[in-house]
Amino acid sequence: MDMIRIFCPATVSNLSCGYDVLGLALEQVGEEMIIRKASDDQLTIRQTEGPEIPLDPAKNVAGVAARSLLDHLGIKEGFEIEIAKRIKPGSGIGSSAASASGAVWGINQLLGAPLSTMELLPHAMTGEAIASNAWHADNVAPCLLGGFVLIRSYDPLDVIQLSFPNDLALTIIHPHIEIKTAEARTLIGDKILLKNAVAQWGNLGGLIAGLASGDHDLISRSLVDHLAEPKRKHLIPGYDEMKSVALAAGALGFGISGSGPSVFALCKGMKKAEEVGEKLAASFSPLNIAFDLHCSRIHTEGIRIIP
Repeated sequence: MDMIRIFCPATVSNLSCGYDVLGLALEQVGEEMIIRKASDDQLTIRQTEGPEIPLDPAKNVAGVAARSLLDHLGIKEGFEIEIAKRIKPGSGIGSSAASASGAVWGINQLLGAPLSTMELLPHAMTGEAIASNAWHADNVAPCLLGGFVLIRSYDPLDVIQLSFPNDLALTIIHPHIEIKTAEARTLIGDKILLKNAVAQWGNLGGLIAGLASGDHDLISRSLVDHLAEPKRKHLIPGYDEMKSVALAAGALGFGISGSGPSVFALCKGMKKAEEVGEKLAASFSPLNIAFDLHCSRIHTEGIRIIP
């Protein structure tokens, strides 16, 4: 096989109480990549659509991730990475993670899959790190693996796929403003109050228990963020109003997707997600800021081959 075409799902990370340790993949939102073996030993980045991205492999997240993988394997072959950029950089739904994860997954497949998907994670994280200035896996892990994931530890890296009810769906509002992940991370700071940490730990445990047991009420009670939301919500116009609207419309919870500006509402069922989406769109429209609306189930596969 000399060429592979793949779908790389968008992702929602943090999920209110899981800062840097929780993420999920979206079924209906993502980008496509075509990866080809090259006739020389060079990495080449091409873009076919979407917002402009760096084409220098040393400055592109896909190129950096691919180089990390090839150096690790001692491979001298070259590859051409063609990206249809359908997730806007800085959107908060895993744009850089999709590119970095897709590059290592696709190249690994073309090489005969010498590494497991789990073993690809550090290389995808290397690419992701140049976009966010942080070593985190809560976007690349669900992109590669699918479903809900928990990063139990970063040193050593320990990623766990979580059980969850199959009726969960999400509504995403992506305002067309940019919030850079690296800048948003600085708002959190290095110190937190003990009472906030205890509340966050309780909610994280409650959310995982609710997902495992299918207890939607427990999931809803646990989707509360004491760390990032209070520091970041002012960056997103209309945030408090959208949250009130989503919860009043029956969403299980509402929060910032990653660093924003995208926001998410977790819902029971696609019908409810679509109803919540209509209410959120009506709430946000008067601000006269362009936005995208997505309603999606949770993608269980992770990256997949497109025939």
